[in-house]
Amino acid sequence: MGRVLSGIQPTGNLHLGNYLGAIKNWLTMQQLHECLYCIVDLHAITVFQNPAELLKSTRETAAAFIACGIDPKKSAIFNQSAVPEHSELAWILNCHTPLGWLNRMTQFKEKAGKHRENAVLGLYAYPVLMAADILIYKATHVPVGEDQKQHLELARDIAGAFNRAYGREFFPQPEPLILGEATRVMSLRDGTKKMSKSDPSDQSRIALTDDADAIANKFKKAKTDMEPGITYDEEKRPEVANLLRIFAALSGRPRAEIEKEFANSGFGQFKPALAELAITKLAPITAEMRRLMADPGYIDSVLRDGAERARAIATSHMNEVKDMVGMLRV
Repeated sequence: MGRVLSGIQPTGNLHLGNYLGAIKNWLTMQQLHECLYCIVDLHAITVFQNPAELLKSTRETAAAFIACGIDPKKSAIFNQSAVPEHSELAWILNCHTPLGWLNRMTQFKEKAGKHRENAVLGLYAYPVLMAADILIYKATHVPVGEDQKQHLELARDIAGAFNRAYGREFFPQPEPLILGEATRVMSLRDGTKKMSKSDPSDQSRIALTDDADAIANKFKKAKTDMEPGITYDEEKRPEVANLLRIFAALSGRPRAEIEKEFANSGFGQFKPALAELAITKLAPITAEMRRLMADPGYIDSVLRDGAERARAIATSHMNEVKDMVGMLRV
């Protein structure tokens, strides 16, 4: 079957990009693989988080997973910090990761920007913790977006370096899974930028907590262009291309089929049709999220059970790692 590991940061405002780019694909994976879905709160604190908001967002993210259809009986849903072996393995992997490898990570350069000297160590070492997240479970497959492919390649390199150091093929080489029509959903205000929780404009994203009126209004105001018809051209018409990908992913139909249907239509027809489709798909998720958030005890029980199941795997592998490295277990 293989083992799948994937995660999302609990920074609030899960949106359509998270759903189409990750969670929707997880539903299929849980039927085919052993799956562990992690709320990566350790990664989240590489940027300072309000403690109360982090706690709320962790529960909200778990509620979103369940509301979208992740079955906690089939898949382990847990928060990363509840399994301390993630951090423990990360330190050991830090000691097998050359600085040159981390210096090549483009995401650190983008996030640190001009203030690199003031960036925290956690942000720089983020990719090693991500490698530990994957390798502690010996995950064979990792669903990733295009922006995380470099980090997964690093995880493969680190696994190889550890295996060579101890003369044993202990960690497998995890394979990327990039699926679906809309694995990279872009902003509704700028088709060249990824849809993001951190975008200051609420109009840039469809949040999973948005009601029908908000969804309709955001698609109505979504940036397009003055060209006639609805045609797919990523370079010349990035915003239109983004809306076509979203329509295809939500409907489960080929993008070319959507393009043909609306080729001679205007945005006055296309946008309301897209909004209606999105409302139909997302309204049940929103309602279920609200119901679950009203019962934090249940959410906590799901996370506790998931962490126990995940830790049973992680502890076994961590003990082997310690034996290989020569650490005394008492």
